[in-house]
Amino acid sequence: MTMRRTLRTLRPNRSTSLPDRRPPAHRARAGLALAAALLLLWAALPASAEAHGLVGRTDLPIPQWLFAWVAAVVLIVSFAALSLLWPQPRLERAPARRRFAVPVALRALVSALSVAVFVVVLYAGFAGTEVATANLAPTAVYVAVWVGVPVVSVVLGDVWRVLSPWRAVARAIAWTAARAGRPLRAPLAYPRRLGRWPAALGVLAFAWLELVYVDRDVPSTLAALTLAYALIQLGGMGLFGIEAWRTRGDAFGVLFDLYGRIAAVELKDGVVSTRPLLAGLPRFDAAVPGTVALLAVMIGTTTFDGASNGDVWTSIADPLTDFFGDLGVGVTAAAELAGTVGVLLCVLLVGGFYWLGVAGMRTVGGDHTTGELARKFAHTLVPIAFGYLLAHYFSLLVFQGQALAYLASDPLGDGSDLFGTANATVDYTVLSAASIWYVQVAALVAGHVAGLMLAHDRALTLYRDAREAVRSQYWMLVVMVGFTCLGLWLLSAVST
Repeated sequence: MTMRRTLRTLRPNRSTSLPDRRPPAHRARAGLALAAALLLLWAALPASAEAHGLVGRTDLPIPQWLFAWVAAVVLIVSFAALSLLWPQPRLERAPARRRFAVPVALRALVSALSVAVFVVVLYAGFAGTEVATANLAPTAVYVAVWVGVPVVSVVLGDVWRVLSPWRAVARAIAWTAARAGRPLRAPLAYPRRLGRWPAALGVLAFAWLELVYVDRDVPSTLAALTLAYALIQLGGMGLFGIEAWRTRGDAFGVLFDLYGRIAAVELKDGVVSTRPLLAGLPRFDAAVPGTVALLAVMIGTTTFDGASNGDVWTSIADPLTDFFGDLGVGVTAAAELAGTVGVLLCVLLVGGFYWLGVAGMRTVGGDHTTGELARKFAHTLVPIAFGYLLAHYFSLLVFQGQALAYLASDPLGDGSDLFGTANATVDYTVLSAASIWYVQVAALVAGHVAGLMLAHDRALTLYRDAREAVRSQYWMLVVMVGFTCLGLWLLSAVST
């Protein structure tokens, strides 16, 4: 993966008793959907299946095809279990229970610390060494924020609501103005048709920076881009309101809020509540324009991250680079243009595959349009997106996350030792390659099983009876099996 290569050198159910009166054609479609799932499994089979010793990430202690089959069987068994044991919606209406309120002073202190850390990271990027391996900024942005915050959010809820430095600054400005008797009001109402398109484009832009841009790890360049992003967020919050922009336009705010909805903990308005795992996702308003595109970007960019290190992409990228080179573009720009095409193709591929599954779901029954179903089931992609992220970046988080110990003591790379940890090292034996592989596969499978649970729960509220709801999910099962096989193939196609 590009980032890993960059930093590797661093230290209502209605009724369940109605008989199935659907015509044979509908049962045939269900059979075709299951057959498609089996074809996806067959595609995961290798030419040979000899077990071998573990050498790199592609050298597993058991055959790769067995991982794909076991993962698919888990999904199919989960689908059958949901059909039999989950006759009523459980997540759609699950209430959150208030536990305790977080003192305002504590929230203010955490926000102030996040702003201070943000300033230190910017200063390190601008004033520190240009050697990415010795500067705090690249690891802070690409590891601590991009990977670490989602992992923490899945456990503790939307912690970025408190940790976001630009939100903290905006709220401090608003609080100061209110105390001075001149409360600030947003001059513009956020345009509904704009929806979450700014967030979708923001995630796409960051992924392009991390995966395609040649100078992505130059500390001063990264610091300048980070500062520019923060200023844009402050501008958006000033124009449309802090929460209106945070939940629509701020790429990181929207992204981390989505991951936080997986958690059994809810952080909102200074109150900590608990809820069933995944219960925060059905409440997410996916009808806002740009939401489906955002989720396609989340999965598609991670897909490209894995595919870009395999032979398939190499066979495509080389001709593309030559094509752009023949147009008179420089070598670096040609490679970046080829990578840009790859990112967009992966996003379109993921979006198209999801749309195909939703279109198949529409044939089952009801008066739902394809667009309506795509929005109604969009939240089911969030656990998959997190599973992809954790599978692709788990080893980076485990190993490169340790580098924060010495980078915090010497953020500029000038030989300082502020906390006495500048001589700390990365322990690459903390986890074996096999253990990392099992965690990655478990993340993928768990993400897709969670997606099936959310889809089944939503179907029970949309269709006339439980049997019709189950039939509608044959198509979602195909989507989940397809994404699982794709994720496993991406992992097996990359060697460390």
